[in-house]
Amino acid sequence: MAVFVTRRIPAEGLRVLSQAGGCRVQQWDSEEPVPRAELLAGVAGKRGLLCLLSDRIDREVLEAAGPGLKVISTMSVGFDHLALEEIKKRGIRVGYTPDVLTDATAELSVALLLAVCRRLPEAVEQVKNGGWTTWKPLWMCGYGLSDSTVGIVGLGRIGQAVARRLKPFGVKKFLYTGSHPKPECAAEFEAEFVPLTRLAEESDFVVVTCALTPATQGMCNKDFFSKMKTTSVFINTSRGAVVNQEDLYEALAHGQIAAAGLDVTTPEPLPTDHPLLSLKNCVILPHVGSATYATRSTMAVLAANNLLAGLRGEPMPHELLL
Repeated sequence: MAVFVTRRIPAEGLRVLSQAGGCRVQQWDSEEPVPRAELLAGVAGKRGLLCLLSDRIDREVLEAAGPGLKVISTMSVGFDHLALEEIKKRGIRVGYTPDVLTDATAELSVALLLAVCRRLPEAVEQVKNGGWTTWKPLWMCGYGLSDSTVGIVGLGRIGQAVARRLKPFGVKKFLYTGSHPKPECAAEFEAEFVPLTRLAEESDFVVVTCALTPATQGMCNKDFFSKMKTTSVFINTSRGAVVNQEDLYEALAHGQIAAAGLDVTTPEPLPTDHPLLSLKNCVILPHVGSATYATRSTMAVLAANNLLAGLRGEPMPHELLL
């Protein structure tokens, strides 16, 4: 069983593949993404493909692979980089890695929220550049979570994990929105299901953790930001395309909202001359939501086990049903 791995992954995941009987592994052994030409050449004639979120697996790749490709395993919880309709047509099975990165991403979401609302990057810079001269009553003031209203866009696994971590901070009220109410999930936080508009209007903190779908693409736009409080903080750790970044820039630059924190952007990486990077009230991270050693190792092992199970015609630990 010949497989192609599109990147250098944690050793534990590669070990699972290399120790599997009859599995021949070809790998793009680099921290950097596989060039398109190398991807097309590498996948040719393979039965299995282990890819990453940054690999665009479209019709061209599937045709380059040929009819022998039976399984695609992505080391990610997201799958918007996969041409699912084309994959389904060819009868290819797909594995992914949900659940295992929930805690790490929720931790990062809370860390980013706190860094933004308490202006930590600005404060660190003031210490370094000599701006810290004395204690001042109104200097470096931000916003606290106590007695606040938090709105969560997408109360899935990560959204719930974020709410669970924020609750002990003394949040007064949780709101959430999505495609449908989830009373069984919301009960733990006494969260109220509301339309997106009301969530924007009433929340002191908006945390976006939804999946990228045609319905959510560009959802956080000029209209959305115009309804938010001028003192509110916006956090996105879902997918960059959920946010209209030009509209976000305008909202931040003109004081329509107080601040924002992003772990995801469009494109990735974000160009260093992007207007958002010129703003003190916008903190941008390089998509590190799942970046703990333990989580990335677990993701790699799960992706490898998904791939092997698919190649053997067995149930995958986590299969995306097409």
